[in-house]
Amino acid sequence: MSQVELIMPKMGESVAEATIIKWLKKEGDKIAMDEAVLEIATDKVDSEIPSPHAGFLSKILFKEGDVVQVGKAVALISSEAGAGGSDKPTVAPVHAHTATSPVLQAAPKSGTALNTETFKTSASGRFYSPLVRSIARQEGISVSELESIAGSGLHGRVTKNDLLAYLPIKGKAVEAKKTEVAEKPAVTTPSQNGASHTRPAIAVNAGDEIIEMDRMRKLIADHMVMSKHTSPHVTSFVEADVTNMVLWREKNKAAFEKREGEKLTYTPILIEALVKAIRDFPMINISLDGTRIIKRKQINIGMATALPSGNLIVPVIKNADLLNLTGLTKSVNDLAFRARNNKLVPDDISGGTYTISNVGSFGNVMGTPIINQPQVAIMAVGVIKKKPAVLETPSGDVIAIRHFMFLSHSYDHRVVDGSLGGQFVRRVADYLEQFDINRVY
Repeated sequence: MSQVELIMPKMGESVAEATIIKWLKKEGDKIAMDEAVLEIATDKVDSEIPSPHAGFLSKILFKEGDVVQVGKAVALISSEAGAGGSDKPTVAPVHAHTATSPVLQAAPKSGTALNTETFKTSASGRFYSPLVRSIARQEGISVSELESIAGSGLHGRVTKNDLLAYLPIKGKAVEAKKTEVAEKPAVTTPSQNGASHTRPAIAVNAGDEIIEMDRMRKLIADHMVMSKHTSPHVTSFVEADVTNMVLWREKNKAAFEKREGEKLTYTPILIEALVKAIRDFPMINISLDGTRIIKRKQINIGMATALPSGNLIVPVIKNADLLNLTGLTKSVNDLAFRARNNKLVPDDISGGTYTISNVGSFGNVMGTPIINQPQVAIMAVGVIKKKPAVLETPSGDVIAIRHFMFLSHSYDHRVVDGSLGGQFVRRVADYLEQFDINRVY
């Protein structure tokens, strides 16, 4: 047998290191090719690293909780490939992992500062990057204080800027009490701007079932609350006549699938119209950093995707404005498939500049989506329904059966006023209503 290194793989341009959450194999264990060996966590997503070879795990080079740089060997594998195999380090593909990751140690007592071993708490399952942990240790910030800080990172994770913004008011936050779920007094918790919000007392009645949130649901919950505290949400609605789009898809979907080997859904068609409208109104494609408005050059469309677990993830189509309808279809189908099968990598869910959510897939006519920070707007598209409509013709008005869809546009009123927010969603509807029924895909 030859011995090969299992390398911490590159997981995106902005990811330089990852924390080892759990070893799924121990030294001496037999490993099949592509079998997961360990779980890791970055600031963006939890992942599994599979073995690129069949063989045995001969040596573990880092322990659980260690932070490892991308490109470093984390283990040695005695490969069954034989001596003739390559001795060069092999980089394994990394797969997103959305199941609950176990907590590797008990939660520190309230008021204790973070130490080098602590990288998450059992109270919320939050993950803290090495840089955040380092700053917290240097500033003497307790675990309970760190838990109270609203994060602006992915799924509400605390970033360096969040922590630095908190330092001037350090010590003023009210610590949230970690108590058993039972009838208890109201609890006051701090928000991002320092104001207090009272959580009502919750009683547990006979026959009630208590279900603990999994780690991903906790992250989603934190991110949603943070977004509502950060951005004053306003929502504008438009009803669009999408008859031409529906008729064109019905006419061409079979031929498209035969030629491209891809199912043609409404999602890429909707994204195409969305991208055109973003080009017309580039100030929708921005982020807000304090008083600085960051106008994005790239148009990267996030598409909210429901997972089999019931949780939500938002993979991103990078440079969507450079893709034609066929390219958008392939990207949408690929990301949706990999999301449902836990095959996304961290870079797949980073860098989004605008998000679309298809609430119509659940039979909903409209929704009021929450902005995916640090973006400033998000659109929900409802179910397509047939309705009678009055049409103007050269010979007079007639009533006809048409296909309609509601578009809901939520935006950050700090930087997007009703004029821009309303015009933008109207422009998306215009592109859908003007869909060329004779176009070639």
